[in-house]
Amino acid sequence: MSLSSDGIELFLAVVDHGSFSGAARALRRVPSAVSMGIANIEAELGYPLFDRSRREAVPTPQALALVPHARSVVSRLRLLQVHAVELSQDLESTLTVAVASGVPDQDLLEALARVGCRYPLLRVNLLRMPQDQVREMLHQERADLVLLAVSPDVDREEAFTNVTDVLFVAVASATADTHGLPADLRRLEDLGASRQIVVAGPDDAVAERRLLVSDARWHVDSVEAALGLVERGAGWANLPLGAVQVAVSAGRVRVLEFDNLRNGVAMPVYLVWLRRKPVRRAAGEVIGLMCRDHR
Repeated sequence: MSLSSDGIELFLAVVDHGSFSGAARALRRVPSAVSMGIANIEAELGYPLFDRSRREAVPTPQALALVPHARSVVSRLRLLQVHAVELSQDLESTLTVAVASGVPDQDLLEALARVGCRYPLLRVNLLRMPQDQVREMLHQERADLVLLAVSPDVDREEAFTNVTDVLFVAVASATADTHGLPADLRRLEDLGASRQIVVAGPDDAVAERRLLVSDARWHVDSVEAALGLVERGAGWANLPLGAVQVAVSAGRVRVLEFDNLRNGVAMPVYLVWLRRKPVRRAAGEVIGLMCRDHR
């Protein structure tokens, strides 16, 4: 048995208008055509959908059981039709956004949620990973937009908008001895002999060299993993201040202090896309929302 979209529409019209004649007026058909259409559906199903012994078309229990599913199908068909039109108007079928681990992303999440409400069938892939891998995804055209903290000398192939700023601070455990960390630490360069925990891929292609101090490094793929290792004394790390504040307040880690400079490297956070790749509809709306919210 095959129940077509036309058949579902016809069935719901009779349910909603309470009679074959009412459904006929709504669908701009003659009542006999509506009655015959319902009879054909009933013949295929093998049971009646409406009690014809009364003046109104009263749905049978079987019909009432089908109504919620029929409405769901109609709703999804309408969404599909709208989405098909949107695709013809340059809406991408999938939007992939990569975010550098630890970068503040509240505004991005808000923008994605708003765009998702506007385009219900748009698929969004939101990925979090080390900053060097985020940029690699962008240049390999595996991500449409990326959010990352970088120094102002951005690549010429990249277009960008500054959405916020983030302060990276050097932190170490407040409860455990940190591997190689001098007990009388006074200067930034004294960190060079201790192990640094770096949020980066497994190779040495670290995106932001200003955050590197130590030659001995462990690479991890998330701020959460780095912070967990720091708490246990496996090494120290340069991490976003916002990501460590709870651990600092709880007394699990401490922000290091230096005599020769203030602890902290401030970097702008950019939403970035490629100049060579056309910005399609959903990506463009995310960019527009992020630019507007940052003003």
